[in-house]
Amino acid sequence: MARGPVKHLKRRFAPSHWMLDKLKGRWAPKPSAGPHKLRECMPLIVMLRERLKYALTYREVKMIVMQRLIKVDGKVRTDMFFPAGFMDVVQIEQTKENFRLLYDTKGKFVLHKIVKEEATYKLCGVKKVTRGPKGTPYCITHD
Repeated sequence: MARGPVKHLKRRFAPSHWMLDKLKGRWAPKPSAGPHKLRECMPLIVMLRERLKYALTYREVKMIVMQRLIKVDGKVRTDMFFPAGFMDVVQIEQTKENFRLLYDTKGKFVLHKIVKEEATYKLCGVKKVTRGPKGTPYCITHD
């Protein structure tokens, strides 16, 4: 009987918006627990290896991330399975590139290149607007 959370993810059952090849291997990288759900995120390893083509292998991605070159929303991330989600800003120090994770018209993740000034702010969705004590209006947001 298995104990604890499942730590593996078969490639066939990985989200289709990661656009992984079916025949390139048996396993897919499973994102760590974090700010985004499994089906609504993309791990940094998929981003660097499959999308941006900065690395060819798992080992190369590990070296890039461990050199503290990757920032997600302004914070250095050394976990290559960190889940980056919709509207997250990914900064790469060495190449001075900034990307915002967006969806295309088919619902697949696309890395949209942005300028440094745009990378400083984060867009949020407004979930609810209500009034607090003494009639002060406030809103509840979600990234």
